[in-house]
Amino acid sequence: MSNEFEEPLSDSYRVDSFPKDFGYGVEETDIEEGSTSSDSKPRILLMGLRRSGKSSIQKVVFHKMSPNETLFLESTNKIYKDDVSSTSFVNFQIWDFPGQVDFFDPAFDYEMIFRGTGALIFVIDAQDDYVEALGRLHLTVSRAYRVNPEINFEVFIHKVDGLSDDHKIETQRDIHQRANDDLADASLEKLHLSLYLTSIYDHSIFEAFSKVVQKLLPQLPTLENLLNIFISNSGIEKAFLFDVVSKIYIATDSLPVDMQSYELCCDMIDVVIDVSCIYGLREDGSGGAYDKESLAIIKLNNTTVLYLKEVTKFLALVCILREESFERKGLIDYNFHCFRKAIQEVFEVGMSAQRTGLPRLDTPSPKAIAQNGVPRTAV
Repeated sequence: MSNEFEEPLSDSYRVDSFPKDFGYGVEETDIEEGSTSSDSKPRILLMGLRRSGKSSIQKVVFHKMSPNETLFLESTNKIYKDDVSSTSFVNFQIWDFPGQVDFFDPAFDYEMIFRGTGALIFVIDAQDDYVEALGRLHLTVSRAYRVNPEINFEVFIHKVDGLSDDHKIETQRDIHQRANDDLADASLEKLHLSLYLTSIYDHSIFEAFSKVVQKLLPQLPTLENLLNIFISNSGIEKAFLFDVVSKIYIATDSLPVDMQSYELCCDMIDVVIDVSCIYGLREDGSGGAYDKESLAIIKLNNTTVLYLKEVTKFLALVCILREESFERKGLIDYNFHCFRKAIQEVFEVGMSAQRTGLPRLDTPSPKAIAQNGVPRTAV
């Protein structure tokens, strides 16, 4: 088997409501040609048997392809490398592997690949017989773990949209039990697998990828702390920090995530971007669909308010709150200003640490956030 690396599919496959310049960075075509900065990025591997849905996941999440359009994707027969680096936090590479990769082939340098990997996602088709997939999963994760024990191992039990709720739970339980039994037999009890039920036809795939990405963010505890402080002093019920392009939430507060609330926030981002693409551009066509002036308020008929504000060029804060809390909009906006300033500090600390080679110190705090409606003086 020869290891060939090609660019992902051309833009002609994209079904995209964003402008062409509103997306991810350039795509790299060869492993050896990557720069030092590119090599330092976390790497996410997409693996699984043929036709399990790996390429469809990548196209729907990161290239805005319509799920129905993925039916026309050709089967992947080479390793595709996609550099996803549009924001200060979501900054990684995705490698889409063909299902027929042979780890025993001497031409396959799996040690080099696994050594630089942050997360390995193994996709299992839940609508197919997954006995062979479990064997390939065990072979893949056991080899990867011996090369790099720090890898996060994620299993997407995919295409569950056609299964009943009971069947989904039973399938997840069965795969979890069999996979862990295989690891125990190989004396790999320390290897932890995280399982997710996913489908490209709902928001479950975005939710699962959000969890995967969050594990690769060294700033995650700081971001969660900032969000906790923000919502507790602003009367907000739930807040998400979104990567606008992919609708992955890179952080949220410590309260449990309700899937319906997450879906509402995703739909709000779609509405804001689509409307901005139509009405937000200047007469000469200049401007962007999402910029520092981006702001949206949606009031639902159950006294719930959705509030979106721009944080950075590609990050948005989406909040869920009650109408009575939204009456203190001035307080919320002041606290948001402090929150955004703290986010910028986190980013600046991370960038300076990368330039100087020093460890990251993700410790800024929004000391000026107002409590009980009384703003403090910023320290």
